[in-house]
Amino acid sequence: MSTANTVQQLQAEWVTPENFRRYGQVIFASKDGKAYDTKDAQLNLQNGIPRFYIMRLQRRGRKFYTITRHMQCTQCLGSLSGKDWLIAVCPPDNNIDEPALEEIAAFRIPGNCFIKLEVGTWHAGPYFEHEFVDFYNLELSDTNVVDHFTHDFVKSHQLEFEMV
Repeated sequence: MSTANTVQQLQAEWVTPENFRRYGQVIFASKDGKAYDTKDAQLNLQNGIPRFYIMRLQRRGRKFYTITRHMQCTQCLGSLSGKDWLIAVCPPDNNIDEPALEEIAAFRIPGNCFIKLEVGTWHAGPYFEHEFVDFYNLELSDTNVVDHFTHDFVKSHQLEFEMV
């Protein structure tokens, strides 16, 4: 006999540099010629060959039950064509192998910025209700092969999440 999973709703708030600080950075447009500073993405890509590519994702909805992190690099994600999207995150705590349930947060990302995830930040997404969205993605060339640690909440807690 199988038991039904519990669905926990996460209220997605619009991302700002302040409310996203625990997880990474939010980068908005700046004037051409601006000197490099702390408002620029602070990248960690020294553990391999950087890979910058465009990935096309089909409608993903708002529900998830797995969350992933990368321990060897930062990751940057942003949508093309100005489409907004959702992501759930949990702060990096590099001393444990499981995200802290009480610290999972959801954010709505507008199409005029990108996010940089800190090394070790747990993330589920991008999620959206558009037919498809093209995303630019900056990570290492082998991130999804050698640096892809996933936690399954259905297996550990019979739990799914829905971003609302």
